[in-house]
Amino acid sequence: MKIYGDLNSGNCLKVKWTCDRLGLPYQWIAVDTMKGESRTPAFLALNPAGQVPAVAFDGSRTLAQSNAIIRYLARGSDLIPADPWLAAKMDEWLFWEQYSHEPYIAVCRFQMVYLGKPVSELDPDKVRRGHAALARMEQHLTQSGFLAGDQLSLADVALLAYTRMAEQGGFALQAYPAVRGWIGRAEAGLGLPGFDPVTASPQ
Repeated sequence: MKIYGDLNSGNCLKVKWTCDRLGLPYQWIAVDTMKGESRTPAFLALNPAGQVPAVAFDGSRTLAQSNAIIRYLARGSDLIPADPWLAAKMDEWLFWEQYSHEPYIAVCRFQMVYLGKPVSELDPDKVRRGHAALARMEQHLTQSGFLAGDQLSLADVALLAYTRMAEQGGFALQAYPAVRGWIGRAEAGLGLPGFDPVTASPQ
């Protein structure tokens, strides 16, 4: 299995973390999206959408979209709840992450970290929606240790990627104590070192 990804991308980290947590062997092939490496003819032949991550399996099979990838990789593992209802709740969070979380938290981070924008120049609507996403997580996590049931699942893997870096996008996590506690539990469940969102680079 070859994973084409950029370690600065939370979507790519989801795939790496899932493989590492499950002990799945893979070859990581770095793709620098800021240098246009996801738009080359060779990469577009792999994934016509021109996005990372993309995974190449044996033969000619390839798979894109981070949550589809981790859902496939984790089949039959403890990262997908055995209970059908909890598995459906996990999927609910996976869909929500791509529609109501990543477009705001991740985009604000990209604009600050890679485009050099100050907080004052961020789109106020994206900032508002980013805080709404964090507030939704805070509400849930005050009542549950994890997002789908009482143990780590792909829902936590998916939401952890950009939530732990939210401060790099101008979102002060001090206002979300339940989210901060969950970050620590999810990191521990994935065997990740603690991450300082202000001073550290994600790995």
